Parts: sequence; C-alpha cells; structure tokens
Amino acid sequence: MNRRAFVRTFACSLFAAPLAAQAQQASRVFRLGALNLGAPPSTGTYDARRDVIVVLRDLGYVEGRNLAVERRYADGFVERLSVLAVELVQRHVEPG
Repeated sequence: MNRRAFVRTFACSLFAAPLAAQAQQASRVFRLGALNLGAPPSTGTYDARRDVIVVLRDLGYVEGRNLAVERRYADGFVERLSVLAVELVQRHVEPG
C-alpha cells in the first residue's frame, strides 16, 4: 500500500468514526459540513472528498437518504473561511 493510499484511508476512518457510533438511527438525517479553502473540483479530476463519501456509504450513510452534505468553498480566499464556517453552523451541521 503506498503512502498516499494509507494516509487517505486513515484520514477517512478517523473522519467516519464518530458517525459509526450513531449508525443505528437510520431515520435521522445527519448533516455534514465540508469547508474547503479551494474551489469546487472540476469534472474528471481526482477529489479526495469523494473517498470520504465512499467510506460513509460503506458505513450505511447515503447522501440524499440519511446524509446531507453542506459544502462550502472559499475559492482561495482565506478571509472567507470564517463567514462560511458561521454559515455551516447556522445550517446545524453535526459537531465533529
């Protein structure tokens, strides 16, 4: 296993661990906040965030059914991060 795959798998498992403890509550929709300094990924490029969604799907969380992902992008402007973070808090995303 190469280093990149190991780090990605390890990071995804750490990210998903708090959600796995609550997996029995299937009727509840979990709201996940994703804050990114960059721009939204373009079609056809590698996006590590998709790996997180795959891990969550393996744990029983399916976007659109029992998982809602609120994505925010700062488009490279660090000063926008605080505003976007407040917006995610107002949307009542899950604490992590």
